[in-house]
Amino acid sequence: QVQLVESGGGLVQAGGSLSLSCAASGSFFTINDMNWYRQAPGKERELVATISKGGSTYYADSTKGRFTCSRDNAKNTVYLQMSSLKPEDTAVYYCRADVITTIYPVTRRSDYWGQGTQVTVSS
Repeated sequence: QVQLVESGGGLVQAGGSLSLSCAASGSFFTINDMNWYRQAPGKERELVATISKGGSTYYADSTKGRFTCSRDNAKNTVYLQMSSLKPEDTAVYYCRADVITTIYPVTRRSDYWGQGTQVTVSS
């Protein structure tokens, strides 16, 4: 079983900064891509950022240049540094991990999600 625990959400004024982290724990072989998603009230969940095991990143256009995603593979943790925050960034932020749980006798791969953390940006 794999657990993802997020932390770091909160309330911040527009233009401010906030950092999120998501730590994976449990029994698994390795973690491939890790992602941050967000879901605002009444809207669909959207991809915010992706980081590969090797550190390559992808950002949604709405967050490019303002958000930075990083990871510490030794700690099985992904981070999201958010700056120049806007009210439209208000959402519940979720981390997701593409996890290889076992490799023998067969490779098993599953997606896991964190519980979500609220980010509120006031105008």
